[in-house]
Amino acid sequence: MQAVPHDVLPPDPFANDPDDPAREIAALDDEPGEPISADERAELLADLSDLAVYQALLAPRGVRGIVVDCGECDQPHYHDWHLLRASLEQLLADGRMRPHEPAFDPNPTDYVSWDYCRGFADGVTATESAY
Repeated sequence: MQAVPHDVLPPDPFANDPDDPAREIAALDDEPGEPISADERAELLADLSDLAVYQALLAPRGVRGIVVDCGECDQPHYHDWHLLRASLEQLLADGRMRPHEPAFDPNPTDYVSWDYCRGFADGVTATESAY
């Protein structure tokens, strides 16, 4: 499994700034994440596998990624395919996800829910197996 290297991320606008507002968050990077259980690892691997299928089926149809309703802020979060994959891989590798920037001015019609993806994939599978 490939990890997402830090050098592909956008540059830190506060690099080497002694007044960096995220200094406390950066200190958390030095702390190891909680190890994930075998069950959590299996679930993450299954999610990554499912995500690859969903992207293969839906990206050619113009779907840019998945929308998740956040229980903390009660706002939808739009994740492009590559960002969600990178987040899941980071969680698998480190036991936590790095902070990331939200999608800029996303068009909600370009994103679907995880449940929609699952239903779409199930429909394609059922249609293909009927032939």
